[in-house]
Amino acid sequence: MSIKNQTWGFNSYAETFSGRLAMYGFFIALVTEILTGKGIIGQLTAFIFFIN
Repeated sequence: MSIKNQTWGFNSYAETFSGRLAMYGFFIALVTEILTGKGIIGQLTAFIFFIN
């Protein structure tokens, strides 16, 4: 396997993939905040108290 086609470790493919996952996560967090009217901490707190 050549270094140019490497798909693991610190390379441009891994950085692009993790960046896209981070953008997707931020987008989902923003949408759920808009829909519920609560921030991330408020959502997690409500979820934790719902389980107990």
